[in-house]
Amino acid sequence: MPDDEVALAFGVPIHGLHLVQALTHPSFANELRRVEDNQRLEFLGDAVLSLCVSEILWERFPEAAEGELTRLRATLVNADALAEFARENSVPAALRLGRGAEVNGLRDSKNVLVDAVEALIAAAYLDADLAAARGVCTRIVDRGLAASENRSLDPKTQLQEQVQALGLGAPLYEVIESGGPAHERWFRVQVKTAGEVTGEGFGSSKRLAERAAAAQALSKGLPDRQAGA
Repeated sequence: MPDDEVALAFGVPIHGLHLVQALTHPSFANELRRVEDNQRLEFLGDAVLSLCVSEILWERFPEAAEGELTRLRATLVNADALAEFARENSVPAALRLGRGAEVNGLRDSKNVLVDAVEALIAAAYLDADLAAARGVCTRIVDRGLAASENRSLDPKTQLQEQVQALGLGAPLYEVIESGGPAHERWFRVQVKTAGEVTGEGFGSSKRLAERAAAAQALSKGLPDRQAGA
């Protein structure tokens, strides 16, 4: 069943009425009556998504200012990003749409897919717990960060080039802390340039944590004394 594929793709124990409701567009509910659509779940899921993503970014970028975190959150969880996440996780095929909505091509509508993703996050929260919903949100963040890095030069490469331009040795990355269960590991990494800690990052893999550390080092700038000031 398509809805089972969605639950499996999201990697959380969504089941029963909450799963069905999360995938039910208002057009379907209007045609059948006595069927609840996903709008109430979408309302809750929007709040859960905002909380979880805010917490994830707060943890991963400990030196980032409020404005920077706000801009990053808006980039990672905008409508385009959430709609693409839905497409990558079998959501369009599982949607329950009314006949009119189907004819009008709403199965791949950006707004419809965003509502469904937020409703599914709420379903994960209700059927399991906040940790399960946070797991979905972590995947959204990781996907967004990876896409952002693909659109621009990797922060590790940028840092390497800056350090080389100053005639310094290569940046050194060190895992200073790690933990979490096997299915949700996390790593905290420090990067050092010329023997001084210049950045720290948090991620669900060493690679992501190193990139976050390099990004922080770039945002802070290398110490003036390293630049020969």
